[in-house]
Amino acid sequence: MTNELMPACLLPLQGVYNFRDMGGLRTTDGRTVKQGLLFRAAELTGLTPDDHLALEGIGLKHVFDYRNRAEAEKKPDPQIGQAVNLRVPANAGAEDQPDLDLAQMFAQGLHKQFSKDMLDRLYTDLPIRNASYKQLMELLKSPASNLPLVHHCAGGRDRTGIGSMLILLTLGVPYETVMEDYLLSNVTLAGFHRHMFDIAAQYVSMDDLREIEAAMKLQERYLNASRNRIDQEYGTFERYLEAEFGIDDEVRQHIQAYCLE
Repeated sequence: MTNELMPACLLPLQGVYNFRDMGGLRTTDGRTVKQGLLFRAAELTGLTPDDHLALEGIGLKHVFDYRNRAEAEKKPDPQIGQAVNLRVPANAGAEDQPDLDLAQMFAQGLHKQFSKDMLDRLYTDLPIRNASYKQLMELLKSPASNLPLVHHCAGGRDRTGIGSMLILLTLGVPYETVMEDYLLSNVTLAGFHRHMFDIAAQYVSMDDLREIEAAMKLQERYLNASRNRIDQEYGTFERYLEAEFGIDDEVRQHIQAYCLE
């Protein structure tokens, strides 16, 4: 699912989209996020035997899944080496909703819920008092015990994008760089999105298709909605880290000492 135009952070796996090493990014103090510790991905069900072999050398300790129950049951996480599979739904309100395939969704007109406003609301709500991100950051607080780790959702873009923002900002990566990493999913998920739009074209009008394509493209406004909500609730990211996750300056320095070089 890769080609020569894909970024170097994308692992050359055949059965999964958007499996990326979050390392290599520069922090505000000039250090760099270590490679081989933190990964983000789309759903992992399709990992091939060769993909599993490629991942063995990483020694993953945790696979963290943001999906709801029906998503995970339909496409369960495989066992990757000795990694512990942990699922805590990021969108808890959708935990008991059924999971429809793309054809069913478009045929039933459920695609109409996918609008820019809907994604704005999702991104605004998810970072605050969210049990999933609390568990993710709890793992990050003890990096020697819990990393390497891969966190993922269905496409590795929205729920995973917010989780990646929290991790990278905690490590001291500037927000501008975090945004670049977030928008990179428009490139690494090009095939995933194209497949979705090809299915949609069989069921919806051209006007609806254009609206779906416009809404599904990752945009700065979506991640900004999450960051703005954090600032509105807490004033600073530092206050947010301590109030939501118990990460004070000492804990944050411990995390950075392990994850940066």
